Amino acid sequence: MLDADRVSKVRFGNRARFARGFSLVESLVALVVLSVGLLGIAALYVSALRFGRTALLRSDAVTLAGDMVDRIRANASGGSSYALAAGAANTAVAACSGAGCTAAQMATTDKAQWAALLARSLPAGTGTVAVDTSTSPTTYTITVRWTEPNVGAQTYVLGFQ
Repeated sequence: MLDADRVSKVRFGNRARFARGFSLVESLVALVVLSVGLLGIAALYVSALRFGRTALLRSDAVTLAGDMVDRIRANASGGSSYALAAGAANTAVAACSGAGCTAAQMATTDKAQWAALLARSLPAGTGTVAVDTSTSPTTYTITVRWTEPNVGAQTYVLGFQ
């Protein structure tokens, strides 16, 4: 008959000798797993920065469209003078800068200032204003266009009466 202590020493004695620490292979595998995890975190961080930039540009586009809405509402008698075709946004010239302006002059000034804001605030930023006087009340459609890096051309459209 075998002694119980002797069997456990034989059975577990050799195994204990090999389980004293990490081998070089185990350490390298752990390092590879850690590296893949850190690369994943870095990629996530870069994506967050890119999406943050996209969100900022879109927020600026919404704000700039709202700015034109406010300008039109402040000069309601300017009406159809706010019509701004594509490409004309960058060539509009300020007509006046004081209280002695007509509604049409103020509309021209507003368009010029808005075009300058678009060009400064958005990459390749341009805008148009379509005026539909056949509706009652008059309908305005403001379109803001810009180019996002790594995404391409973007458009925001805002309509109001």
